[in-house]
Amino acid sequence: MFLQIWLLPIAILITTTVLAFPLSRYLSWIMDGQYKPSGFFRWFEDRLDSGPQDWKQYTASMLIFNGSLFVFGFVVLFLQPWMPLNPDGKGMIAPTTILHSVISFMTNTDLQHYSGDVVFSNFSQIFFCLTNFFLSASIGFCGLTAIIRAFRSDTHVGNFFIDMWRVVAYMFLPISFALGLIFLQQGSPMTYRSSWHVSTLETGAMGLDSSNQPKPQNIVVGPLAAFVPMKQLGTNGGGFYGMNSAQPFENPTALTNFFSCVAMMLFPYALVLMFGRMLKRFNHSLVIFGVMMVLMIGTIVWAVGYDTLQPNPGLAAHAVARNYTIPSATAPGGKLPVSLPAVAGLPVDQHMGNLEGKELRFGTSAGATFAALTVDVTDGAVNCEHDSLNPIAALSPMVGMWLNCIYGGKGVGMINMLLFVVIGIFVAGQMVGRTPEYLGKKIGAREVKLAVIALLIHPLMILWPSGLFAATSWGLKAVSNPGPHGFSQIFYQFSSASANNGSAFDGLGVSYGLMSNTSPAPTAIPWDIATALVIMISRFIPIIAPIAMAAYLGAKKSVPFGLGTLRDDTTTFGCLLLATILIIGALLFLPIAALGPLAEHLGPIPFGG
Repeated sequence: MFLQIWLLPIAILITTTVLAFPLSRYLSWIMDGQYKPSGFFRWFEDRLDSGPQDWKQYTASMLIFNGSLFVFGFVVLFLQPWMPLNPDGKGMIAPTTILHSVISFMTNTDLQHYSGDVVFSNFSQIFFCLTNFFLSASIGFCGLTAIIRAFRSDTHVGNFFIDMWRVVAYMFLPISFALGLIFLQQGSPMTYRSSWHVSTLETGAMGLDSSNQPKPQNIVVGPLAAFVPMKQLGTNGGGFYGMNSAQPFENPTALTNFFSCVAMMLFPYALVLMFGRMLKRFNHSLVIFGVMMVLMIGTIVWAVGYDTLQPNPGLAAHAVARNYTIPSATAPGGKLPVSLPAVAGLPVDQHMGNLEGKELRFGTSAGATFAALTVDVTDGAVNCEHDSLNPIAALSPMVGMWLNCIYGGKGVGMINMLLFVVIGIFVAGQMVGRTPEYLGKKIGAREVKLAVIALLIHPLMILWPSGLFAATSWGLKAVSNPGPHGFSQIFYQFSSASANNGSAFDGLGVSYGLMSNTSPAPTAIPWDIATALVIMISRFIPIIAPIAMAAYLGAKKSVPFGLGTLRDDTTTFGCLLLATILIIGALLFLPIAALGPLAEHLGPIPFGG
């Protein structure tokens, strides 16, 4: 039993690592322009080539492209009622749901304030979701490539549009096609049909219609075999269904669950190694890769250890009856009395750990493992309910989002790690009284300021809105649990938005959905607007500032290597980087961890005591 629990995460880590090394060589070959296309591909690249760009032109092109994606996405969703591939008649989507969805998918966040199978037609799923899966996933990849060229002191940082084309055409399309064949063979539907109406085995299980006849069950289907691979490969995570990767059509078997994990980790792993290959500093990238691996293993062990290997405390015995008063926005006087009767213990066998909210088709540890991995690589897909994780186990996905550099998304995770690299080297240099250097260039005040700006945007976009919503009815009316768990639901949502992750504590009421929805979440509109703003700010500033930092650093003259130079390919450097990440992360986020999952774990409601 113990071996079975750890076999899945070990197999996922080893498989992805083995595949990442040859893939990183291929990625550097493509992005360095060593591949010379022919025929149509050569012709198309010539049409795209507007000439070499400096970092400002590259950034401007990226922002213009994102603006075009926004307009395109808004038009597609707005026209949904009149578009084809909508035989079920999915109607007009609420304006703020459109706004939030367009910004979320445009930025590779895919935080969903709706259930895809209820709100979106197949036309919207294909032309909005799937299109963004490819295009938005390429932007961080391009940003990292531009940073590498700037660090190399190239005369230009490339051309954004050619980089985008190469990522989509030569990387994402062939790999997603191969992965799609696996999902198709394993049982994922691949059809333009929107639904099947079938009779249930138990007559009347779906209720009766106005003629007192049994209602059929409506089974929503679509092009899942094409949809899911890029959802995972692009670390997009936006589900075709509200159940996401726990839904049998999106994730039919334990094999597809395994490939889902490998797919969402593959490019984040390979891009770290591509960084070293393109800079001709492969050992340096191996040190960074090792630091990321230590952090990832830590989050997996923590999640599995405190969820799969521990019972659900809510089902354990409570020998003494207790009464509490909890702050509540809906209770008279703002105070909600809670009584916990004495419970001798429910007749539930918990030798397999906390099974609440888990999909057991994949194995007992699959839910906790997936929960750790999906935030470490900012994917956001889920195969279990994060809201049902044991309180202390829920710290694992939260920490992954707070640090936001454990491999991360395609390129963006490595970009975020570079911020910690620069800050760590700067602090180490100040400690020994030597001007800090990175890649043979002296780090000055301008580079440090840009790194700090990019680094601090993330916690500010979590802490400020979390405090605002926790103190107002916007948050208090949305939570489904009182006390620390309700607070965890609030700041998890903003953590996911700021980290461009997309997962959620789904007990939080944030969905408006269709305009015809007669009972939307009471504060859905503030949540749509606030998280959309957080997503945009946290997406673009942490990409633009590091590109500028790399351009300024790369423009400096190289300094000779000396005895006082801190080598960046040693265990000492790895320990310095790891300590920098952990110390900064603890200083920024330990207070909200103490108010949320730690307080819930220590009790007394409903755990602890």
